[in-house]
Amino acid sequence: MRWIFPLIILMGFQLAVQAQGTDAAGLFGNVTNAATGEKMSGVSVFAMETRRGAQSDKNGFYFMALKAGKHTIKFSSIGFKPLFKEIELPVGQMSLEVQLEEDTKFLDEVTVTTGKPEENVQKVEIGASRLNIRSIQKIPAFMGEVDVMRSLLMLPGVTTVGEGTTGINVRGGSIDQNLVLMDDAPIFNTSHLFGFFSVFNQDAVRDVTLQRGGVPAQYGGRASSVLDVRLKYPNSEKFSGSGGIGLVSSRLTLEGPVVSRKLSTLIAARASFNDFLFKIGPIPLRGTKANFYDITNKWYWIINDRHELTFTGYVSNDTFKIPSDSLSTVDVNASSSLFGYSTTSGTLRWQFDVRDKVVWEAAAVLSRYRATTTVPDSANALDLVSSVLYQNIKVQYSNKTNDRHQWMAGGGIIGYGIAPNTLTPGPFSNVQALDIEREKSIEAAAYVEDEWKLSQKVSVVLGLRYSLFMRLGPASFYQYAPNQPLAEDVITETEVYQNGDVIQTYGGLEPRAALRWALSPAMSVKMGYNRMRQYIHLISNTTAALPTARWTSSSPYIRPQIADQVSLGLFRNLKNNRFETSAEVYYKQLQNVLDYKDGADIVLNPALETAVLQGDGRAYGLELMAKKNTGFWTGWVSYTYARTFLQMNGAFPEERINNGNWYPANFDRPHTLNTMAIFRPNLMVTLAFNFTLSSGRPATFPYGRYTLFEPTIFGANVPIYLNRNQDRIPAYHRLDFSITFDQNPELRPDRRWKSSWVFSLYNVYARKNAFSVFYSLRPYATTEAYKLSIFASIFPSLTYNFKF
Repeated sequence: MRWIFPLIILMGFQLAVQAQGTDAAGLFGNVTNAATGEKMSGVSVFAMETRRGAQSDKNGFYFMALKAGKHTIKFSSIGFKPLFKEIELPVGQMSLEVQLEEDTKFLDEVTVTTGKPEENVQKVEIGASRLNIRSIQKIPAFMGEVDVMRSLLMLPGVTTVGEGTTGINVRGGSIDQNLVLMDDAPIFNTSHLFGFFSVFNQDAVRDVTLQRGGVPAQYGGRASSVLDVRLKYPNSEKFSGSGGIGLVSSRLTLEGPVVSRKLSTLIAARASFNDFLFKIGPIPLRGTKANFYDITNKWYWIINDRHELTFTGYVSNDTFKIPSDSLSTVDVNASSSLFGYSTTSGTLRWQFDVRDKVVWEAAAVLSRYRATTTVPDSANALDLVSSVLYQNIKVQYSNKTNDRHQWMAGGGIIGYGIAPNTLTPGPFSNVQALDIEREKSIEAAAYVEDEWKLSQKVSVVLGLRYSLFMRLGPASFYQYAPNQPLAEDVITETEVYQNGDVIQTYGGLEPRAALRWALSPAMSVKMGYNRMRQYIHLISNTTAALPTARWTSSSPYIRPQIADQVSLGLFRNLKNNRFETSAEVYYKQLQNVLDYKDGADIVLNPALETAVLQGDGRAYGLELMAKKNTGFWTGWVSYTYARTFLQMNGAFPEERINNGNWYPANFDRPHTLNTMAIFRPNLMVTLAFNFTLSSGRPATFPYGRYTLFEPTIFGANVPIYLNRNQDRIPAYHRLDFSITFDQNPELRPDRRWKSSWVFSLYNVYARKNAFSVFYSLRPYATTEAYKLSIFASIFPSLTYNFKF
């Protein structure tokens, strides 16, 4: 039975080839950057006479089915000179290798693009957004640092709970429901410096793809979205470098050949030096320290015409010190808390071109995330450590021998090792040591997917993925009294599992489907469906960007999260692709979604199942977007209406939130409006503006209080809360501005050293946006509300960028 689906695909492929007729022909090849030798993805390949088009994939490979005869082929990509090739295409197949030259006079008019504007209409996939690094660099930067994650917040369907938080929320999903990959390695914490910057170095990034709906079958393990960040291939032709010097951080990237056109490498480093900003700030912040660094290294080895090997290594580290115990994660008195987290990852990838348009790929991935909290006071000295170890081996086979059938199949196995919490006291500390058991598990998956062009107007993508999860020993689990809510006071015994024992198994099918129906060359309707399963979860009862949240894997008590999403979209381009418009609606049903109990203790809890609840969720929304691609003024406007609700309706009152009724999720923001405008009057000056307006996130405010008159706590005020997330903090809005001064490329076009100055203003009109609202409960006084603002003033920055 397992061969039926691939057999159907192969039969359809053969029929499509036969339908071409005796004059059928195929044009294929690779597209590279003429200056660097880097493979170019997203290049438009267009046959002028027949009006047929194709696009190069992530490896720079393209294929287009045509009839034998004379053709004029146009190769084009944003920022490069278009190339026209007149060919005599014989019956059968013909290879055409292409190199594109950069256009030094290009005004960089397109902001968000996938390589060709018409792809908005022609691609089958729905809910996908691609950003190249050129477009990301035009968005006004906070403190001069271009940020991949912040650029995503300008897209419809993407939000965050507030400034200074880590991660993004996509179509009603929590931050752990996003699979974030950097050259196939997962990133478990995407932020630097309290969540103000992302971990991706702009000089090393090639492009970014966010899959919000219709997720391809090759991806799994998360319930909401996939963010795939691809790094540049090193320059194999010549040595080059780039970098920047700013007020908060500086960076340097070097790349070049080790063996010409055979072996090349890229190394990108970035570090911050911003302690002085806190020293000149308000007195309570002068003891604060915050620094980070990251290093990215990529090697590219062309073994021969059919084999190539790449290795990507990444290391990052953050440390910050807070001079008070107000943010301490454990119940001890401390004069300061030192937080830190680090990521180490490596990806080894092999590609084998079996023959033209048939490719095998294999990859081995290792990623490790580690978070620490340190209290230095001798009497209460401690180290609190948690970590996640990820190991993955995967393979993929892809066949693109015909543009009517392009299919792939693959699979992989992932090993997880999670150390939830280890508390180690100092040598003279009064704190007791505690070590929460390590969690060991395996996740395996296999998939197949076919993109089938049924006709010139109708195309479909059909995919099927099967995933299997096993929680393994050694481990021990508490057993609880029957017919009682899970709580520590009803623990009856402990069941112990030995090393290698299979404790719990979960799994199931994850179908994927997408359809495109072209109403005209400039308009199409798309539909999509996908099911996603998530086996590891991030547990937190705070929205702050502190590394105190706890990863855990599915167990006998915590079931995998399951998300089913359907989406429908209308896509229309106007004025010969000068304008792009889209409207998408979606509905998502969630099972086994997690939330914490009132007053839950997450950190150092050996019985985590007693602190969390699982229930249902639903999310739905409307996403509108309009873009202007050409002219001196370019940019886009996006609007999102989105709602996300949860329901925790357990069998016992203690296992319910809001009496089992539906309530807004913590990241529910009904309305979000984003605008981006870029004005480039000449080759040397670029002005950029972006404006954001969104509803306030949900909050829980007290509706009353009572006073205790016990002898030891006489006069203490206790707040009274009614329902969770029934209030909202004030609406959020902000305007940013930047101006970039480039060298005039016409004065010295052959000059190797190129530079620019970027001046930016973050929060131009100094809006005091509320991150949270808290109340002062003073005895015998009126309760007063206070607003906490992360950025309550304007933040200017100046950055010098260079390239050689």
